[in-house]
Amino acid sequence: MTIRVLIADDHPIMRSGLTALFELEASIDVVGAVGTTEDAIADAERLRPDVVLMDLQFQGRFEGAAATRRIRSMDDAPAVLVLTNYDAESDIITAIESGAAGYLLKDTPPDDLIAAVIAAAAGQSALAPAVATRLLARVREAQSALSIRELEVLSLVADGHSNGDIARLLHLSETTVKSHLAHVFPKLSVTSRTAAVAAARQAGLIR
Repeated sequence: MTIRVLIADDHPIMRSGLTALFELEASIDVVGAVGTTEDAIADAERLRPDVVLMDLQFQGRFEGAAATRRIRSMDDAPAVLVLTNYDAESDIITAIESGAAGYLLKDTPPDDLIAAVIAAAAGQSALAPAVATRLLARVREAQSALSIRELEVLSLVADGHSNGDIARLLHLSETTVKSHLAHVFPKLSVTSRTAAVAAARQAGLIR
């Protein structure tokens, strides 16, 4: 059976390189290669691929996870494999929560990438070793790890948003946002927003 793949990456050289790689694999057929998430969503609906290979960042905006969620909500949705340069814990977890079948880094060896596409098409998951290690460590440290919501709040703090902004963006009350931050500080052994962001970045939890 031929696996139909749609590539979504905003770098033309990356799209060309991936297309050339998959052309060497008889079991994989590249049905499209697009540079925006809008085109990825449209072509996933129109071309009905088996697997979508999705970057996270497009033109400086982290839109890949949201596009993954849209694609995975379709009827008979294709599997989505994230292929990116970013390995912050917040990016990994957001992608997996959005329905990605796997998370690979762009330094993944070609044979491993092909194997991951085949695995995703078969309904299996595929994680880069570094990503799998990160997620395993998170499970082992679940008691002290930041929750998904706490990571979201902290990521928005890092982007310069006020508590009021964060409350509106996440559809929470400002009191709830403050409560999340109050839980974050002791987990990171800090006492301020600035220190929390610095500690989370150093730990690789956020960008």
